Amino acid sequence: MFKGELMLKDKRAVIFDLDGTLVDSMWIWREIDERFLGQYGLQVPDGLNDFLEGFSFNETAEYFKNNFPLPLSVQEIKDTWNRMACEMYMNEIPLKEGAKEFLDILKEKKLPLGIATSNSRELTNACLDAHGIGEYFQYICTSNEVPKGKPAPDVYLKTAEELSVSPEHILVFEDIPYGIMAGNSANMTTCAVRDSYSQAVTEKKKELADYYIDTYFDIINGTYQSV
Repeated sequence: MFKGELMLKDKRAVIFDLDGTLVDSMWIWREIDERFLGQYGLQVPDGLNDFLEGFSFNETAEYFKNNFPLPLSVQEIKDTWNRMACEMYMNEIPLKEGAKEFLDILKEKKLPLGIATSNSRELTNACLDAHGIGEYFQYICTSNEVPKGKPAPDVYLKTAEELSVSPEHILVFEDIPYGIMAGNSANMTTCAVRDSYSQAVTEKKKELADYYIDTYFDIINGTYQSV
């Protein structure tokens, strides 16, 4: 029995972030950064991933180009990252616990679904296809396709526009503070998702969001937190 009806009350669409929210993937980027920079005898500076939180895929590549002595263009950096990450996204990245079951419930309710991600479209599509859930989503927007990345609301507002649903009737799922801030700035209801990568800022996530879940089974079972 589905016990999360209250969370979905008056909601006409649901939008998900991808990394750390729908899939357990945040850990791979530290590894990719180490491998990528290591090819050029460079090390990953302490705090780099935290500094780049919320950057779009393109903005991150531009930062690397401007701050590391790399013999590559921005496009070549992005192409290299896509190649390095694609196999991992397709073979090593699991869905978050209960995500598929929750998506099935939303599909049964005929709620339009969207993805609003800072990742690249290539990796987003590869990840969704690998898990057989691409068909669940009516629209996918990446931060590369809007003027500003998270915490600006652009990627969420664009997704809402394409889904033809007013922001106040949309529920957003996010795993990091910048993403939650983006959903809040878009005037959407936000639910924070537990992720080991952002465990240290769990209380901050709870302060920012309307709801908090450890897994999507919390929604199904009615054990989610209103925060």
